[in-house]
Amino acid sequence: MNLRGKQKRFLRSKAQRFRSKFSVGKNGLTEAWVSQLDAALNNYELIKINLQQNTDVTTQEVKAYIEDHTDIQVVQIIGHVLVLFKESDDEDKRVISAQVKEI
Repeated sequence: MNLRGKQKRFLRSKAQRFRSKFSVGKNGLTEAWVSQLDAALNNYELIKINLQQNTDVTTQEVKAYIEDHTDIQVVQIIGHVLVLFKESDDEDKRVISAQVKEI
């Protein structure tokens, strides 16, 4: 699903109250980390991740890696925090994506 501007604004407003569920540390980006991230997005559809101070990667590198290796979309980047969205594979957990489609 390609997101339009209104849909991204909606997702940003929903994610404002969230806490980060994942972080990128000194180990950087690995396939195992991406698969765990993908599994979490199948449950939640919208999450925040943050980059720890000891990481060697930048937010742009994380964004590029995630978008190149998965179908996860980066909705927003603020400082060291990224907001990620992916429609759940489980139809019962598609609450946020159903709201996004109505916009």
